[in-house]
Amino acid sequence: MEQTENKKMNFKTLAGIVVGIVAMVLVQQFFFKSPSFDKQMMQMASELNKTCPVMVDAETRLDNTVALPDKIFTYNYTLVNQVKDSINVEELKSYLTPLVTNNIKTNPVMKFYRDNKITLSYYYKDKQGVFLLNIDVTPDKYQ
Repeated sequence: MEQTENKKMNFKTLAGIVVGIVAMVLVQQFFFKSPSFDKQMMQMASELNKTCPVMVDAETRLDNTVALPDKIFTYNYTLVNQVKDSINVEELKSYLTPLVTNNIKTNPVMKFYRDNKITLSYYYKDKQGVFLLNIDVTPDKYQ
């Protein structure tokens, strides 16, 4: 009879341990889980935006950045001395595309984007706010 009581006690102890472990895992998942990747990207954009607007060079101002779903990170630029009518947009795009792609490939600051296979989108407008061009650099273009 004493053995039966010990077995019941062992079973109760074991069941209590299992329930405790399950409860601990659930609490960790719901209350202490790390931020999602989208939230991490939004935090990055928020940090970058604290410094914006910022002049990148004499012609280009970074206005802000935006983290979008599906691993897309957008840089919004203004060409501060240009108006759309005075620009050959296709020529500008042909000039900028290899520059931004090479920067993603080689700049150590861009390692996070490369490692996480993020699509980088570069949106340009003229000094009057008129859309000029967009360059999307997908991971297959910089890997």
